[in-house]
Amino acid sequence: MKYRNLFIVAIALIFAVTTNAQDKFEYVGVKTCGMCHKKADDGEQLKIWEASAHANAYKTLQTEEADKIAAEKGFKTKAAETADCLKCHVSGHGVDAKLIGKKFKMEDGVQCETCHGPGSEYKSKKVMENREEAVKNGMLVFEDVDKELCQTCHNEESPTFVKFDYKEMWAKIAHPIPAAK
Repeated sequence: MKYRNLFIVAIALIFAVTTNAQDKFEYVGVKTCGMCHKKADDGEQLKIWEASAHANAYKTLQTEEADKIAAEKGFKTKAAETADCLKCHVSGHGVDAKLIGKKFKMEDGVQCETCHGPGSEYKSKKVMENREEAVKNGMLVFEDVDKELCQTCHNEESPTFVKFDYKEMWAKIAHPIPAAK
């Protein structure tokens, strides 16, 4: 019971933090983030994301299998049009349309900003080079949200849920910035 309550508090905190960021900052999309996060010297974060299931999360909703699952769950719309599916398969779902930037594409699936927060105010090189400034401008630092953020989608509510091993899954998507040489 103690852990359940702790989990609920953690989820509420994450929701409050991300909701606050969503209210202030605009989603810019993976293409904007990827412009700077693609070089080997910087960790090739874009390449890692492109090879991940997150990059294809929206595409999975466009399959016959996804539509079948949505129908079995009682939804009248296709999976790619169902809010209960979209909330975990795309970044920025459910936020005010005025907070979605011109270059943002829902079809890009679960993008950088799902974990790092909407990037309109921290996307510049000048801001990104100063971690404190980036955080002040909406960047969520992954160490601060950790496993609980992942579990907002990777949980028993998902009709295709399988046991979620955070360490194993994190190893698949880890994208650290290499140490300075």
